[in-house]
Amino acid sequence: MYLKRIEGPRAVELPDGSHMTRADLPPENTRRWVASRKAAVVKAIAAGLISQNEACDIYDLSEEELHSWRSLAQKHGLGGLKTTKLQEFRQNFGESHG
Repeated sequence: MYLKRIEGPRAVELPDGSHMTRADLPPENTRRWVASRKAAVVKAIAAGLISQNEACDIYDLSEEELHSWRSLAQKHGLGGLKTTKLQEFRQNFGESHG
């Protein structure tokens, strides 16, 4: 069996005690970003499985987009990564700061 050489770890332990491997990440050709896929990338970066730069390269994401995912996940959890929730958060933010 041939294992592809990669930089960094193949698996990491998450804060809840579970493990995450590179196989748990979305496919490289992902174009439809549902909340669970965004969350997997955010968790992988936070746990040190992949770097932010690597995530941007693999998934063709901008640093700003990835930063927004990380910020929303930190503030609102998985629900914050849902597109419909993002629209609600933006509307509420606009009303309170407008």
